[in-house]
Amino acid sequence: MNAWAEDQMINPNGMIQFMGDPEGALTRTLDMELNHPGPHSVGIIGRCKRFAIYAVNGEVKYVAVSEREDDPAGDDYPEDTLAEALLDAILKHKNDEL
Repeated sequence: MNAWAEDQMINPNGMIQFMGDPEGALTRTLDMELNHPGPHSVGIIGRCKRFAIYAVNGEVKYVAVSEREDDPAGDDYPEDTLAEALLDAILKHKNDEL
């Protein structure tokens, strides 16, 4: 995760933090495990769905999942979980607080 964060030029002291989940504990707790038979049929077991979460002090404020019936992994339609959508959700949350 550190290499990916570095590649994406994430400031290690900034507000974005990349975290790994090598055993899938968080993925299962958040109910984000990709259980569609397609990935399982090619040996991809335990993959998480493509999702984004905005949380403040441990309280989840926004969740987005990029999955469609024809794209359960969300690889073809990632826009709901990309930075722009997450930033829009954060701004909306901030404006709602005012």
